[in-house]
Amino acid sequence: MKPKIFLAFAIGLASILTSCEKDFLEVTPTDRLSDEAIIGDSVLFEAFVINRYLGVRQIDKEGDGNAPGFGRGWEYALWSSITDESIYRSDDNTWLIQRGQLSPENTGIAGALWGRSYRGIREVNYALANIDRVEMSQSHKNLLIAELRFIRAFRYHDLIRNYGRVVLLGDRVTELGNDFSDQSLYERASIQESIDYVVHELNEAAGVLPLNHRSSWEKGRATQGAALALKSRLLLYAASPLYKENGTAVTWQQAADAARDVMELNKYSLHPDYASLFIDEEGNSDEIIFARYYNLNSRHTALEIANGPNGYDGWGGNTPLQNLVDVYMLDNGKSIDDPTSGYDPQNPYVNRDPRFYATILYNGAEYRGREVETFRPGGRDSQDGPSSWNTSQTGYYLRKFMDDENPIQNPWNVAGRQPWIYFRYAEILLNYAEARNEAVGPDATVYEAINTIRQRPSVEMPRLPEGLSQDQMRELIRRERQVELAFEEHRFYDVRRWLIAEETENEPAYGVQINKQGNQLVHSRKIALEGRSFEPKHYWLPIPRSEIQASGNRLEQNPGY
Repeated sequence: MKPKIFLAFAIGLASILTSCEKDFLEVTPTDRLSDEAIIGDSVLFEAFVINRYLGVRQIDKEGDGNAPGFGRGWEYALWSSITDESIYRSDDNTWLIQRGQLSPENTGIAGALWGRSYRGIREVNYALANIDRVEMSQSHKNLLIAELRFIRAFRYHDLIRNYGRVVLLGDRVTELGNDFSDQSLYERASIQESIDYVVHELNEAAGVLPLNHRSSWEKGRATQGAALALKSRLLLYAASPLYKENGTAVTWQQAADAARDVMELNKYSLHPDYASLFIDEEGNSDEIIFARYYNLNSRHTALEIANGPNGYDGWGGNTPLQNLVDVYMLDNGKSIDDPTSGYDPQNPYVNRDPRFYATILYNGAEYRGREVETFRPGGRDSQDGPSSWNTSQTGYYLRKFMDDENPIQNPWNVAGRQPWIYFRYAEILLNYAEARNEAVGPDATVYEAINTIRQRPSVEMPRLPEGLSQDQMRELIRRERQVELAFEEHRFYDVRRWLIAEETENEPAYGVQINKQGNQLVHSRKIALEGRSFEPKHYWLPIPRSEIQASGNRLEQNPGY
């Protein structure tokens, strides 16, 4: 428990420093700590550095119970619910994004990324500007500097993948009273310049960060592997069609080499049990490269009640779409639209990829002592069951991330300790396979990377057939990403960087309707959310209007908004 107690202390300190979040140590601060107090105490300064992994809550339902980290992570509405993976039962400002109604004045759950990222960057720059005044060994300062540069790079990565061109502030620390008429504060660099800057920062950080944590107290902090994994993801994006269309010069081989750098650390491997990877609160798996950890003093949303079926007194939050269900192959390696696969549309959940069963709850699934019942009439997890207002609109419920050891009813102070994994080794293998296939075609190393994932002991899907063309391999890799990384904040960015969002995000949001007729169940497709829509301008998010206005209208908005 030591590493989690340490992080709870650090999170509590962030609350004192910002006066924005509740202190998780239940200490009520009488005032903020002064700059001199932080800089004059090496322990406080290091705690300040650790807290740069976190941000402040800016919109409703964000960071419920504790401060948000990178991306969105464990919130009520997951990032998956603005993609073709799921919809959120209670909306919570996700439907407007699904329906293409996103605007600078109404950014829904996507509204916090710009402001929180730049606040985080300023805080990192403050620490870098003052670290030489802190009394500690130079070697330890160097480690903290590398850690800060990694954190700043992560914030820029979040900005780039959501907005494209960003404002590069360097090491500048803005203060009240500065001359904010300086146009350089608002000039957005090209995407290539932005990528170059972040990659340089990550290279510098990776050269100093440790390969392994020196003690369990440091779990959740950056390592060499984390820096190289972030570089791998960023270069994969930069080599992709959307980024190429916007002027990047990164090659697919550069992206493949970046993934290979992580692989050649010889530190990471796939966790044997796919399902348990996501619920181990200690997060000791060799697959995890970088994650956020929680404990009882610092919990996230209680996932089981937030997403569980209404018949179990759950709230049916992020409900998977039929669009995703249809992607899972049969366990013989054939897709459901292959007439030789053996797929039966009236018995659709048998003999599917084992990752399907670890990810999605469906009618007839064994769950907590009984079978899930989404059929009508009379199904306990349908609208005919209790708490009908929490019924899934899609006919499915989320299984991934749910820990059966946690209660659904009254989970408070018990549940909410699963780690949120930012980077894991399966992503790196997928990054490598995609980039290498695009660079040279489906050579033996591409097959090896994908087959390693598919033949994880708990999955054991058939090896890919030999003799695939580059186009065929591309489609299989994209499907493999969709299945392996479901609900982990990848799909939103993947369909955009591949320039296929105008296809995938304009597909209706499908669910399943199951009608019981005597002893037979009849499955039919239905529309789970009306009006799903995507326009070319939605490849990038709009900068919130409030940020444009705060710049005196000198900050350039993304095209089309």
